[in-house]
Amino acid sequence: MENNVIIGPAALPALADYLRRPGISRVFVLVDDNTRTHCLPRLQPHLPADYCLIEMSAGEEYKTLNSCELVWTCLTEEQADRHAVLVNLGGGVVTDLGGFAAALYKRGIDFIQVPTTLLAQVDASVGGKTGVDFRGFKNQLGVFQQPTGVYIDPVFLQTLDPRQLKAGYAEVLKHWLIADAAAFDHNRRLGWLTDNWEPIIRESVALKQRIVADDPLEAGPRKLLNFGHTVGHALESYLLTQPGREVLHGEAVAVGLICESWLSVQHGLLDASELGRIETFVLSVFEKVSFVSLEAEIIAGFAAQDKKNAGGIINCTLLQSIGQGVYNQPVTLAELTESLRYYHRL
Repeated sequence: MENNVIIGPAALPALADYLRRPGISRVFVLVDDNTRTHCLPRLQPHLPADYCLIEMSAGEEYKTLNSCELVWTCLTEEQADRHAVLVNLGGGVVTDLGGFAAALYKRGIDFIQVPTTLLAQVDASVGGKTGVDFRGFKNQLGVFQQPTGVYIDPVFLQTLDPRQLKAGYAEVLKHWLIADAAAFDHNRRLGWLTDNWEPIIRESVALKQRIVADDPLEAGPRKLLNFGHTVGHALESYLLTQPGREVLHGEAVAVGLICESWLSVQHGLLDASELGRIETFVLSVFEKVSFVSLEAEIIAGFAAQDKKNAGGIINCTLLQSIGQGVYNQPVTLAELTESLRYYHRL
């Protein structure tokens, strides 16, 4: 588990100090179309003068091996050795893909995460999960590889539109639902907007670090962090196949939070009144995602490839109560289909 997660205004100066270390042969910076324009100017003063820029296209549809090949080609053409460092400047697509590309290049070079979205700052950049989508399935290829450091400056959140910012809030909400009932109750009264994200980022990162430290390779308790993601990934993957209907990762997870809370009630774990509180809060923040009832079975089918599955059984993370998740709960495709139909009827 990485200990060097630095959060706040000191993050980028600390990164500059790290990159001046004599053992680093070359610094590469991975950006996408958006972060090159909006975020690189904020990072550039903290980079060495001779850094090399690698640019990929923005969007989940580019989280592929083709984009990795672009990164590997640049590293190869620039003769990057095993003492090079790759700095990933972006949201979850850039940090996931950049970490994966670095982990495979010459059997592994160091990489650093500089997350620029709320989702990446509270979740995707921390914990050492890297990967890309494959054949339409989310994060189908990947490795566990810890970054050398994570440097989180909330100033980058000023570059986000409200939709992107809100999408990251779904992961914050997930953390509260699996492990912090008091924070859920406190914040559902305040609403989701705030002028100061730093305390929320610190709390979410600390919670995730505690869980990951106990189970870095997701053999057990780390699966709690997948709450909302069995349905969420299935919905996100399906809508990626429907041009014009794509949703952001956090928007799909928000649907999953409701569906998997409903499943928790059906399994006799969660009280129906708590489901009501979860529904009310999620729907007060997120607009409903549209699909027709007939699509529910097709969407659920994408969960057959979920990474938590074992022996053909779909293993889901559910809630025993708000603030207490429970993992390895078997659910059927029929139950997942019904959960989506329940959401559709809300």
